[in-house]
Amino acid sequence: MLDLTYEPPKPKTISGATGEWELVIGMEIHAQVSSQAKLFSGASTQFGAEPNSNVSFIDAAMPGMLPVVNEYCIEQAVRTGLGLKAQINLRSAFDRKNYFYPDLPQGYQISQLYHPLVGEGEVLVEMGPGVARLVRIERIHVEQDAGKSIHDMDPNMSFVDLNRTGVALMEIVSRPDIRGPEEAAAYVGKLRQILRYLGTCDGNMQNGNLRADVNVSICRPGTYERYQESQDFAHLGTRCEIKNMNSMRFIQAAIEYEARRQIAIVEDGGKVVQETRLFDPDRGETRSMRSKEEAHDYRYFPCPDLLPLEIEQGWVDDIAASLPELPDDKKARFMADFGLTDYDASVLTADVANAAYFEDVAAEAGDGKLAANWVINELFGRLKKEGHDITDSPVSASQLAGIIKLIRAGDISGKIAKDVFEIVYSEGGDPAAIVAERGLKQVTDSGAIEKAVDEIIAANPAQVEKAKANPKLAGWFVGQVMKATGGKANPKAVNEIVSAKLGG
Repeated sequence: MLDLTYEPPKPKTISGATGEWELVIGMEIHAQVSSQAKLFSGASTQFGAEPNSNVSFIDAAMPGMLPVVNEYCIEQAVRTGLGLKAQINLRSAFDRKNYFYPDLPQGYQISQLYHPLVGEGEVLVEMGPGVARLVRIERIHVEQDAGKSIHDMDPNMSFVDLNRTGVALMEIVSRPDIRGPEEAAAYVGKLRQILRYLGTCDGNMQNGNLRADVNVSICRPGTYERYQESQDFAHLGTRCEIKNMNSMRFIQAAIEYEARRQIAIVEDGGKVVQETRLFDPDRGETRSMRSKEEAHDYRYFPCPDLLPLEIEQGWVDDIAASLPELPDDKKARFMADFGLTDYDASVLTADVANAAYFEDVAAEAGDGKLAANWVINELFGRLKKEGHDITDSPVSASQLAGIIKLIRAGDISGKIAKDVFEIVYSEGGDPAAIVAERGLKQVTDSGAIEKAVDEIIAANPAQVEKAKANPKLAGWFVGQVMKATGGKANPKAVNEIVSAKLGG
Protein backbone atom coordinates (compact mmCIF):
# COMPACT_ATOMS: atom_id res chain seq x y z
CA MET A 1 0.00 0.00 0.00
CA LEU A 2 1.04 3.59 -0.53
CA ASP A 3 2.62 5.41 2.39
CA LEU A 4 0.21 8.33 2.64
CA THR A 5 -0.53 10.98 5.21
CA TYR A 6 -4.27 11.63 5.44
CA GLU A 7 -5.07 15.29 5.81
CA PRO A 8 -8.44 16.90 6.40
CA PRO A 9 -9.70 18.91 3.42
CA LYS A 10 -8.10 22.33 3.18
CA PRO A 11 -10.90 24.71 2.22
CA LYS A 12 -10.50 27.23 -0.54
CA THR A 13 -10.83 30.58 1.24
CA ILE A 14 -12.19 33.60 -0.59
CA SER A 15 -12.09 37.08 0.88
CA GLY A 16 -15.35 39.00 0.68
CA ALA A 17 -16.28 42.50 1.77
CA THR A 18 -17.48 41.19 5.14
CA GLY A 19 -14.82 38.58 5.84
CA GLU A 20 -13.61 35.16 4.78
CA TRP A 21 -15.74 32.49 3.08
CA GLU A 22 -15.14 28.80 2.44
CA LEU A 23 -16.37 26.51 -0.33
CA VAL A 24 -18.32 23.30 0.07
CA ILE A 25 -18.59 21.07 -3.01
CA GLY A 26 -20.37 17.82 -3.77
CA MET A 27 -20.36 16.10 -7.14
CA GLU A 28 -22.56 13.80 -9.17
CA ILE A 29 -20.56 12.03 -11.85
CA HIS A 30 -22.45 10.46 -14.73
CA ALA A 31 -20.26 7.69 -16.13
CA GLN A 32 -21.39 5.83 -19.25
CA VAL A 33 -21.08 2.10 -18.73
CA SER A 34 -18.69 0.42 -21.14
CA SER A 35 -21.11 -1.94 -22.86
CA GLN A 36 -21.91 -2.68 -26.48
CA ALA A 37 -25.65 -2.74 -25.73
CA LYS A 38 -27.94 -0.38 -23.84
CA LEU A 39 -29.33 -0.85 -20.34
CA PHE A 40 -32.76 -2.17 -21.30
CA SER A 41 -32.41 -3.05 -25.00
CA GLY A 42 -29.99 -4.68 -27.41
CA ALA A 43 -29.43 -1.47 -29.41
CA SER A 44 -25.82 -0.48 -30.07
CA THR A 45 -24.02 2.16 -28.00
CA GLN A 46 -21.58 3.03 -30.79
CA PHE A 47 -20.51 6.67 -30.65
CA GLY A 48 -20.71 8.78 -33.80
CA ALA A 49 -23.31 6.66 -35.59
CA GLU A 50 -25.82 8.32 -37.91
CA PRO A 51 -28.54 10.13 -35.91
CA ASN A 52 -31.35 7.85 -34.73
CA SER A 53 -29.68 4.75 -36.16
CA ASN A 54 -29.07 3.04 -32.78
CA VAL A 55 -32.66 3.10 -31.56
CA SER A 56 -34.75 0.06 -30.71
CA PHE A 57 -38.53 -0.03 -30.24
CA ILE A 58 -37.90 0.03 -26.47
CA ASP A 59 -35.70 3.14 -26.75
CA ALA A 60 -38.32 4.87 -28.87
CA ALA A 61 -41.03 3.98 -26.32
CA MET A 62 -43.22 2.13 -28.77
CA PRO A 63 -46.46 0.85 -27.17
CA GLY A 64 -46.18 -2.54 -25.49
CA MET A 65 -42.37 -2.60 -25.53
CA LEU A 66 -41.03 -3.66 -22.11
CA PRO A 67 -37.48 -3.14 -20.79
CA VAL A 68 -35.21 -6.10 -20.05
CA VAL A 69 -32.22 -5.53 -17.78
CA ASN A 70 -28.81 -5.95 -19.42
CA GLU A 71 -26.95 -8.14 -16.91
CA TYR A 72 -23.54 -6.98 -18.15
CA CYS A 73 -24.36 -3.35 -17.31
CA ILE A 74 -25.27 -4.41 -13.77
CA GLU A 75 -22.03 -6.36 -13.52
CA GLN A 76 -20.07 -3.29 -14.61
CA ALA A 77 -21.78 -1.18 -11.94
CA VAL A 78 -21.01 -3.78 -9.28
CA ARG A 79 -17.39 -3.88 -10.45
CA THR A 80 -17.25 -0.09 -10.10
CA GLY A 81 -18.67 -0.24 -6.61
CA LEU A 82 -16.11 -2.85 -5.56
CA GLY A 83 -13.32 -0.73 -7.04
CA LEU A 84 -14.48 2.18 -4.88
CA LYS A 85 -14.64 -0.04 -1.76
CA ALA A 86 -18.39 0.45 -1.64
CA GLN A 87 -21.23 -1.58 -0.20
CA ILE A 88 -22.99 -3.71 -2.83
CA ASN A 89 -26.70 -3.97 -2.16
CA LEU A 90 -27.93 -7.45 -3.01
CA ARG A 91 -31.43 -6.06 -3.44
CA SER A 92 -32.10 -2.87 -5.39
CA ALA A 93 -34.96 -1.50 -7.43
CA PHE A 94 -35.68 0.77 -10.38
CA ASP A 95 -37.91 3.84 -10.20
CA ARG A 96 -39.50 6.13 -12.74
CA LYS A 97 -38.34 9.74 -12.69
CA ASN A 98 -41.10 11.63 -14.49
CA TYR A 99 -40.45 14.72 -16.58
CA PHE A 100 -41.15 15.85 -20.12
CA TYR A 101 -38.48 16.71 -22.64
CA PRO A 102 -38.38 16.13 -26.43
CA ASP A 103 -35.36 13.79 -26.23
CA LEU A 104 -37.05 11.58 -23.58
CA PRO A 105 -39.60 9.54 -25.58
CA GLN A 106 -41.06 7.71 -22.58
CA GLY A 107 -41.78 10.87 -20.62
CA TYR A 108 -39.81 9.37 -17.74
CA GLN A 109 -36.31 8.12 -16.99
CA ILE A 110 -35.76 4.74 -15.36
CA SER A 111 -33.39 5.33 -12.46
CA GLN A 112 -32.81 4.23 -8.85
CA LEU A 113 -33.79 6.68 -6.11
CA TYR A 114 -34.92 4.69 -3.11
CA HIS A 115 -32.89 1.48 -3.42
CA PRO A 116 -29.61 1.98 -5.35
CA LEU A 117 -27.41 -0.90 -6.47
CA VAL A 118 -24.31 0.47 -4.71
CA GLY A 119 -24.10 2.11 -1.30
CA GLU A 120 -21.36 4.01 0.53
CA GLY A 121 -17.78 3.93 -0.71
CA GLU A 122 -14.71 6.17 -0.95
CA VAL A 123 -12.17 7.70 -3.29
CA LEU A 124 -8.63 8.46 -2.15
CA VAL A 125 -7.46 11.68 -3.82
CA GLU A 126 -3.75 12.50 -3.75
CA MET A 127 -3.08 16.22 -3.45
CA GLY A 128 0.70 16.01 -3.45
CA PRO A 129 3.52 13.53 -2.78
CA GLY A 130 2.44 11.41 0.19
CA VAL A 131 -0.60 13.56 1.00
CA ALA A 132 -4.16 12.35 0.38
CA ARG A 133 -7.75 13.36 1.05
CA LEU A 134 -10.70 11.03 1.36
CA VAL A 135 -13.91 11.82 -0.54
CA ARG A 136 -16.86 9.73 0.59
CA ILE A 137 -19.20 8.20 -1.96
CA GLU A 138 -22.84 8.29 -0.87
CA ARG A 139 -24.25 5.97 -3.53
CA ILE A 140 -24.04 4.76 -7.10
CA HIS A 141 -27.26 4.19 -8.94
CA VAL A 142 -27.82 2.81 -12.42
CA GLU A 143 -30.02 4.71 -14.84
CA GLN A 144 -30.70 5.20 -18.52
CA ASP A 145 -29.46 8.23 -20.43
CA ALA A 146 -31.70 10.59 -22.39
CA GLY A 147 -31.28 11.55 -26.03
CA LYS A 148 -29.79 14.73 -27.42
CA SER A 149 -31.58 17.87 -28.58
CA ILE A 150 -29.79 19.80 -31.33
CA HIS A 151 -30.57 23.50 -31.61
CA ASP A 152 -27.83 24.86 -33.89
CA MET A 153 -28.58 23.16 -37.23
CA ASP A 154 -31.55 25.29 -38.24
CA PRO A 155 -32.65 28.77 -37.13
CA ASN A 156 -36.30 27.76 -36.95
CA MET A 157 -36.25 24.14 -35.78
CA SER A 158 -34.66 21.86 -33.22
CA PHE A 159 -33.70 18.27 -33.96
CA VAL A 160 -33.62 15.20 -31.74
CA ASP A 161 -31.08 12.34 -31.87
CA LEU A 162 -32.17 9.33 -29.79
CA ASN A 163 -28.95 7.31 -30.17
CA ARG A 164 -27.98 7.92 -26.54
CA THR A 165 -31.47 7.16 -25.25
CA GLY A 166 -31.31 4.12 -22.99
CA VAL A 167 -27.52 4.02 -22.73
CA ALA A 168 -26.52 2.79 -19.26
CA LEU A 169 -25.16 5.37 -16.85
CA MET A 170 -23.68 5.06 -13.39
CA GLU A 171 -24.44 8.15 -11.33
CA ILE A 172 -21.71 8.36 -8.68
CA VAL A 173 -22.83 10.73 -5.93
CA SER A 174 -20.28 12.12 -3.48
CA ARG A 175 -20.74 13.63 -0.06
CA PRO A 176 -20.01 17.39 0.17
CA ASP A 177 -16.42 16.60 1.16
CA ILE A 178 -14.62 18.62 -1.52
CA ARG A 179 -13.39 22.02 -0.42
CA GLY A 180 -11.92 23.74 -3.46
CA PRO A 181 -11.67 23.83 -7.29
CA GLU A 182 -8.34 21.99 -7.38
CA GLU A 183 -9.68 19.21 -5.16
CA ALA A 184 -12.76 18.91 -7.38
CA ALA A 185 -10.64 18.45 -10.50
CA ALA A 186 -8.34 16.01 -8.70
CA TYR A 187 -11.35 13.99 -7.53
CA VAL A 188 -12.79 13.73 -11.03
CA GLY A 189 -9.35 12.80 -12.37
CA LYS A 190 -8.87 10.06 -9.78
CA LEU A 191 -12.37 8.66 -10.31
CA ARG A 192 -11.81 8.66 -14.07
CA GLN A 193 -8.51 6.83 -13.58
CA ILE A 194 -10.13 4.13 -11.44
CA LEU A 195 -12.98 3.62 -13.90
CA ARG A 196 -10.54 3.20 -16.76
CA TYR A 197 -8.47 0.68 -14.80
CA LEU A 198 -11.65 -1.26 -14.03
CA GLY A 199 -12.77 -1.07 -17.66
CA THR A 200 -16.25 0.05 -16.63
CA CYS A 201 -16.16 3.47 -18.35
CA ASP A 202 -13.72 4.81 -20.91
CA GLY A 203 -13.76 8.23 -19.23
CA ASN A 204 -13.96 10.10 -22.53
CA MET A 205 -15.21 13.53 -21.43
CA GLN A 206 -15.12 14.98 -24.94
CA ASN A 207 -17.73 12.46 -26.12
CA GLY A 208 -19.84 12.99 -23.01
CA ASN A 209 -19.06 9.55 -21.58
CA LEU A 210 -18.06 11.16 -18.29
CA ARG A 211 -19.93 14.26 -17.13
CA ALA A 212 -20.03 16.06 -13.82
CA ASP A 213 -22.79 17.96 -12.06
CA VAL A 214 -21.12 20.19 -9.47
CA ASN A 215 -22.98 21.38 -6.37
CA VAL A 216 -21.41 24.53 -4.88
CA SER A 217 -22.25 26.41 -1.68
CA ILE A 218 -20.41 28.82 0.59
CA CYS A 219 -20.11 29.06 4.36
CA ARG A 220 -18.20 30.92 7.03
CA PRO A 221 -15.04 29.33 8.51
CA GLY A 222 -15.94 26.77 11.17
CA THR A 223 -19.42 26.07 9.79
CA TYR A 224 -18.35 23.00 7.83
CA GLU A 225 -16.86 21.45 10.94
CA ARG A 226 -20.26 21.72 12.65
CA TYR A 227 -21.83 19.96 9.67
CA GLN A 228 -19.25 17.18 9.95
CA GLU A 229 -20.14 16.65 13.58
CA SER A 230 -23.91 16.67 13.09
CA GLN A 231 -24.25 15.64 9.40
CA ASP A 232 -26.98 18.31 9.30
CA PHE A 233 -27.04 20.07 5.93
CA ALA A 234 -28.70 23.06 7.58
CA HIS A 235 -25.23 24.15 8.65
CA LEU A 236 -24.21 24.58 5.02
CA GLY A 237 -25.23 27.35 2.64
CA THR A 238 -27.80 27.00 -0.13
CA ARG A 239 -26.24 25.08 -2.98
CA CYS A 240 -26.47 25.62 -6.71
CA GLU A 241 -25.84 22.86 -9.21
CA ILE A 242 -23.68 23.46 -12.28
CA LYS A 243 -24.84 20.96 -14.88
CA ASN A 244 -23.04 18.80 -17.45
CA MET A 245 -19.39 19.76 -16.95
CA ASN A 246 -17.05 17.81 -19.24
CA SER A 247 -13.67 19.49 -18.69
CA MET A 248 -11.37 19.58 -15.65
CA ARG A 249 -10.37 23.14 -16.47
CA PHE A 250 -13.96 24.29 -16.84
CA ILE A 251 -14.95 22.58 -13.58
CA GLN A 252 -12.36 24.64 -11.71
CA ALA A 253 -13.33 27.88 -13.46
CA ALA A 254 -17.05 27.31 -12.88
CA ILE A 255 -16.60 26.62 -9.16
CA GLU A 256 -14.47 29.72 -8.71
CA TYR A 257 -16.99 31.95 -10.48
CA GLU A 258 -20.03 30.44 -8.78
CA ALA A 259 -18.52 30.83 -5.30
CA ARG A 260 -17.77 34.50 -5.89
CA ARG A 261 -21.26 35.03 -7.32
CA GLN A 262 -22.86 33.55 -4.20
CA ILE A 263 -20.62 35.57 -1.88
CA ALA A 264 -21.61 38.79 -3.66
CA ILE A 265 -25.31 37.95 -3.29
CA VAL A 266 -25.11 37.15 0.43
CA GLU A 267 -22.91 40.14 1.27
CA ASP A 268 -25.34 42.40 -0.57
CA GLY A 269 -28.12 41.23 1.75
CA GLY A 270 -29.71 38.76 -0.66
CA LYS A 271 -30.30 35.02 -0.52
CA VAL A 272 -28.87 32.38 -2.81
CA VAL A 273 -31.65 30.60 -4.70
CA GLN A 274 -31.26 26.86 -5.12
CA GLU A 275 -31.18 26.30 -8.85
CA THR A 276 -29.52 24.49 -11.73
CA ARG A 277 -27.00 26.55 -13.69
CA LEU A 278 -24.87 26.14 -16.79
CA PHE A 279 -21.28 27.28 -17.28
CA ASP A 280 -20.45 29.45 -20.30
CA PRO A 281 -16.75 28.85 -21.02
CA ASP A 282 -16.58 31.78 -23.44
CA ARG A 283 -17.71 34.25 -20.79
CA GLY A 284 -16.22 32.33 -17.86
CA GLU A 285 -19.45 32.54 -15.90
CA THR A 286 -22.46 30.50 -14.85
CA ARG A 287 -26.03 31.34 -15.83
CA SER A 288 -29.39 30.15 -14.58
CA MET A 289 -30.92 27.18 -16.37
CA ARG A 290 -33.93 26.35 -14.17
CA SER A 291 -35.00 26.27 -10.54
CA LYS A 292 -33.60 23.24 -8.75
CA GLU A 293 -36.05 20.38 -8.64
CA GLU A 294 -36.46 18.14 -5.61
CA ALA A 295 -37.31 14.45 -5.69
CA HIS A 296 -41.01 15.13 -5.19
CA ASP A 297 -41.05 17.31 -8.31
CA TYR A 298 -40.26 14.25 -10.41
CA ARG A 299 -43.05 12.16 -8.85
CA TYR A 300 -40.80 9.15 -8.39
CA PHE A 301 -42.49 5.77 -8.05
CA PRO A 302 -41.32 2.14 -8.45
CA CYS A 303 -41.08 1.16 -12.12
CA PRO A 304 -43.98 -1.23 -12.73
CA ASP A 305 -42.22 -2.85 -15.70
CA LEU A 306 -39.23 -4.12 -13.71
CA LEU A 307 -39.11 -6.43 -10.71
CA PRO A 308 -36.73 -5.58 -7.86
CA LEU A 309 -33.18 -6.53 -8.79
CA GLU A 310 -31.83 -9.34 -6.62
CA ILE A 311 -28.26 -10.57 -6.97
CA GLU A 312 -26.34 -13.27 -5.14
CA GLN A 313 -23.32 -12.70 -2.92
CA GLY A 314 -21.44 -15.45 -4.75
CA TRP A 315 -21.80 -13.55 -8.02
CA VAL A 316 -20.47 -10.39 -6.35
CA ASP A 317 -17.55 -12.38 -4.90
CA ASP A 318 -16.69 -13.73 -8.35
CA ILE A 319 -16.60 -10.17 -9.73
CA ALA A 320 -14.42 -9.05 -6.81
CA ALA A 321 -11.98 -11.90 -7.51
CA SER A 322 -11.62 -10.72 -11.12
CA LEU A 323 -10.80 -7.08 -10.31
CA PRO A 324 -7.55 -5.81 -11.85
CA GLU A 325 -4.76 -4.18 -9.87
CA LEU A 326 -6.00 -0.65 -9.16
CA PRO A 327 -3.96 2.58 -9.49
CA ASP A 328 -2.91 3.01 -5.84
CA ASP A 329 -1.78 -0.61 -5.54
CA LYS A 330 0.06 -0.48 -8.85
CA LYS A 331 1.81 2.74 -7.89
CA ALA A 332 2.93 1.27 -4.56
CA ARG A 333 4.25 -1.82 -6.35
CA PHE A 334 6.16 0.22 -8.93
CA MET A 335 7.84 2.18 -6.15
CA ALA A 336 8.70 -0.98 -4.21
CA ASP A 337 9.74 -3.27 -7.08
CA PHE A 338 11.50 -0.77 -9.33
CA GLY A 339 12.72 1.80 -6.80
CA LEU A 340 10.83 4.60 -8.54
CA THR A 341 10.13 8.00 -7.04
CA ASP A 342 6.60 8.99 -6.09
CA TYR A 343 6.48 11.34 -9.09
CA ASP A 344 7.70 8.81 -11.65
CA ALA A 345 5.34 6.12 -10.35
CA SER A 346 2.44 8.61 -10.50
CA VAL A 347 3.20 9.50 -14.13
CA LEU A 348 3.50 5.86 -15.19
CA THR A 349 0.30 4.74 -13.47
CA ALA A 350 -1.82 7.74 -14.48
CA ASP A 351 -3.21 5.69 -17.36
CA VAL A 352 -3.63 1.92 -17.48
CA ALA A 353 -2.17 1.71 -21.01
CA ASN A 354 0.90 3.73 -19.97
CA ALA A 355 1.46 1.46 -16.98
CA ALA A 356 1.20 -1.69 -19.10
CA TYR A 357 3.66 -0.30 -21.65
CA PHE A 358 6.19 0.57 -18.95
CA GLU A 359 5.93 -2.87 -17.34
CA ASP A 360 6.60 -4.54 -20.69
CA VAL A 361 9.68 -2.37 -21.24
CA ALA A 362 11.00 -2.90 -17.69
CA ALA A 363 10.49 -6.66 -17.83
CA GLU A 364 12.36 -7.07 -21.13
CA ALA A 365 15.07 -4.49 -20.41
CA GLY A 366 15.76 -5.77 -16.89
CA ASP A 367 16.13 -2.28 -15.37
CA GLY A 368 13.03 -0.53 -14.02
CA LYS A 369 14.66 2.80 -13.22
CA LEU A 370 16.31 3.13 -16.63
CA ALA A 371 13.08 2.02 -18.31
CA ALA A 372 11.09 4.65 -16.37
CA ASN A 373 13.55 7.37 -17.41
CA TRP A 374 13.29 6.49 -21.10
CA VAL A 375 9.54 5.96 -21.10
CA ILE A 376 8.77 9.22 -19.28
CA ASN A 377 11.38 11.60 -20.64
CA GLU A 378 12.03 10.39 -24.16
CA LEU A 379 8.88 8.58 -25.28
CA PHE A 380 6.13 10.39 -23.35
CA GLY A 381 7.84 13.72 -23.98
CA ARG A 382 7.93 13.12 -27.72
CA LEU A 383 4.36 11.81 -27.87
CA LYS A 384 3.01 14.77 -25.90
CA LYS A 385 4.85 17.21 -28.15
CA GLU A 386 3.18 15.67 -31.19
CA GLY A 387 -0.25 15.39 -29.56
CA HIS A 388 -0.30 11.59 -29.37
CA ASP A 389 -0.76 9.04 -26.61
CA ILE A 390 0.80 5.64 -25.97
CA THR A 391 -1.67 3.88 -28.28
CA ASP A 392 -0.18 5.88 -31.18
CA SER A 393 3.45 5.20 -30.26
CA PRO A 394 5.59 4.23 -33.25
CA VAL A 395 8.09 2.68 -30.81
CA SER A 396 6.97 -0.64 -29.37
CA ALA A 397 7.81 -1.72 -25.84
CA SER A 398 10.16 -4.34 -27.27
CA GLN A 399 12.01 -1.77 -29.39
CA LEU A 400 12.50 0.60 -26.45
CA ALA A 401 13.64 -2.29 -24.28
CA GLY A 402 16.12 -3.17 -27.02
CA ILE A 403 17.67 0.31 -26.84
CA ILE A 404 17.97 0.07 -23.05
CA LYS A 405 19.59 -3.37 -23.28
CA LEU A 406 22.22 -1.94 -25.66
CA ILE A 407 22.97 0.81 -23.10
CA ARG A 408 23.25 -1.70 -20.25
CA ALA A 409 25.55 -3.93 -22.31
CA GLY A 410 27.85 -0.99 -23.01
CA ASP A 411 27.27 -1.25 -26.75
CA ILE A 412 26.04 2.35 -27.02
CA SER A 413 26.29 5.47 -24.90
CA GLY A 414 23.32 7.50 -23.70
CA LYS A 415 23.99 10.05 -26.46
CA ILE A 416 24.06 7.42 -29.19
CA ALA A 417 20.98 5.82 -27.66
CA LYS A 418 19.06 9.03 -28.31
CA ASP A 419 20.15 8.90 -31.94
CA VAL A 420 19.01 5.28 -32.18
CA PHE A 421 15.70 6.21 -30.54
CA GLU A 422 15.16 8.94 -33.16
CA ILE A 423 15.82 6.43 -35.97
CA VAL A 424 13.44 3.86 -34.47
CA TYR A 425 10.77 6.52 -33.83
CA SER A 426 10.97 7.90 -37.38
CA GLU A 427 11.88 4.86 -39.46
CA GLY A 428 11.25 1.81 -37.29
CA GLY A 429 13.57 -1.19 -37.17
CA ASP A 430 15.45 -3.32 -34.67
CA PRO A 431 17.76 -1.22 -32.44
CA ALA A 432 20.56 -3.81 -32.42
CA ALA A 433 20.49 -4.10 -36.21
CA ILE A 434 20.50 -0.30 -36.59
CA VAL A 435 23.58 -0.01 -34.35
CA ALA A 436 25.42 -2.73 -36.29
CA GLU A 437 24.48 -1.54 -39.78
CA ARG A 438 25.25 2.15 -39.14
CA GLY A 439 28.45 1.63 -37.19
CA LEU A 440 27.10 3.17 -34.00
CA LYS A 441 28.60 0.67 -31.57
CA GLN A 442 30.46 2.27 -28.70
CA VAL A 443 34.28 2.20 -28.70
CA THR A 444 35.41 0.38 -25.56
CA ASP A 445 38.96 -0.47 -26.69
CA SER A 446 41.13 1.35 -24.14
CA GLY A 447 44.04 1.50 -26.59
CA ALA A 448 41.98 3.34 -29.21
CA ILE A 449 40.56 5.71 -26.61
CA GLU A 450 44.02 6.39 -25.13
CA LYS A 451 45.35 7.21 -28.61
CA ALA A 452 42.54 9.75 -29.13
CA VAL A 453 43.22 11.30 -25.71
CA ASP A 454 46.95 11.60 -26.44
CA GLU A 455 46.24 13.35 -29.73
CA ILE A 456 43.94 15.92 -28.08
CA ILE A 457 46.44 16.55 -25.27
CA ALA A 458 49.34 16.95 -27.70
CA ALA A 459 47.38 19.45 -29.79
CA ASN A 460 46.38 21.63 -26.82
CA PRO A 461 49.39 22.26 -24.50
CA ALA A 462 48.01 25.54 -23.13
CA GLN A 463 44.74 23.90 -22.19
CA VAL A 464 46.72 21.10 -20.49
CA GLU A 465 48.44 23.58 -18.17
CA LYS A 466 45.10 25.15 -17.24
CA ALA A 467 43.56 21.74 -16.53
CA LYS A 468 46.47 20.73 -14.31
CA ALA A 469 45.97 23.94 -12.32
CA ASN A 470 42.18 23.48 -12.21
CA PRO A 471 41.09 19.82 -12.53
CA LYS A 472 37.51 20.88 -13.26
CA LEU A 473 38.67 21.91 -16.75
CA ALA A 474 39.39 18.27 -17.59
CA GLY A 475 35.84 18.01 -18.86
CA TRP A 476 36.89 20.02 -21.90
CA PHE A 477 39.23 17.20 -22.97
CA VAL A 478 36.50 14.61 -22.43
CA GLY A 479 34.23 16.59 -24.73
CA GLN A 480 36.89 16.89 -27.41
CA VAL A 481 37.58 13.16 -27.33
CA MET A 482 33.89 12.35 -27.60
CA LYS A 483 33.64 14.76 -30.53
CA ALA A 484 36.67 13.23 -32.22
CA THR A 485 35.23 9.73 -31.90
CA GLY A 486 31.78 10.74 -33.09
CA GLY A 487 30.35 10.16 -29.62
CA LYS A 488 31.21 6.47 -29.82
CA ALA A 489 33.89 6.36 -27.13
CA ASN A 490 32.82 4.97 -23.78
CA PRO A 491 32.38 8.12 -21.62
CA LYS A 492 33.48 6.38 -18.43
CA ALA A 493 36.67 5.10 -20.03
CA VAL A 494 37.40 8.52 -21.52
CA ASN A 495 36.99 10.20 -18.11
CA GLU A 496 39.31 7.71 -16.45
CA ILE A 497 42.04 8.00 -19.09
CA VAL A 498 41.88 11.82 -19.26
CA SER A 499 42.06 12.02 -15.47
CA ALA A 500 45.08 9.73 -15.40
CA LYS A 501 46.89 11.60 -18.14
CA LEU A 502 46.35 15.06 -16.70
CA GLY A 503 46.98 13.93 -13.15
CA GLY A 504 50.36 12.65 -14.17
